[in-house]
Amino acid sequence: MIKRYKKDQHFLIDKRVLSRIIGYGKLNSSDTVLEIGAGYGNLTGELAGKAGKVIAIEADPELAATLNRWENVEVITGDALKIEFPPFNKVISNLPYSISSPVTFKLLRYKFEFGILMYQYEFAKRMVALPDSEDYGRLSIAVQYYADTEMLEIVPKSAFSTQPEVRSAIVRLTPRPPPYKVKDEGFFMKFIAAAFSQRRKKLRNAILNNAALLGIEDIRGAVERLPREVIDRRAETLSAEELAQLADSLLAEL
Repeated sequence: MIKRYKKDQHFLIDKRVLSRIIGYGKLNSSDTVLEIGAGYGNLTGELAGKAGKVIAIEADPELAATLNRWENVEVITGDALKIEFPPFNKVISNLPYSISSPVTFKLLRYKFEFGILMYQYEFAKRMVALPDSEDYGRLSIAVQYYADTEMLEIVPKSAFSTQPEVRSAIVRLTPRPPPYKVKDEGFFMKFIAAAFSQRRKKLRNAILNNAALLGIEDIRGAVERLPREVIDRRAETLSAEELAQLADSLLAEL
């Protein structure tokens, strides 16, 4: 009898999708691949057949115990958000959807060539979104500050066991240096959180309503010193570079 797992554990069983993921990975014997949320090992076995080494991380001890079937697979039992990742040059994973955001930003602290990652479709759309679109926002800007993003394909619910409630998508994530500079990355991330907290309001109001988050005492004076033609627009209509310039201007007020 198959054990029931947490709601966000959807095991990929469609062999055609598994095959395409391996193709996207362009694997060879010199690759060390990180897999997060290895589950039953459906993807792990495919990776092991092409890569030199696979590092499979699985939080569930029962599932982790089944992953020692391949000589070139190193199994780590633990929470991917709490452990340090060993060196790897590619990451290929059907990620647990409940940790999509924190695990993605954790990955981006490491050096690797690229990732082939499965996300919920709605999350993936936000990752790859461009300015002036419905899905463009805090996540789009934060991820794209560190990496190029590309949605490779949409995956139907039927490709999984247990089936998720929504469609999924495969995204290629390619780390690179930031395309623009900010004076303080931490403040910039707080600023975009504030800017998109009330995305239907003008940027002026979103900033004023988030003075505590930004830590600026004279927030009204600071806002009045920003270009009116910019702060009278909604955040979603501004490019990441424009938002970065505003953040740098506000930072000077601290």
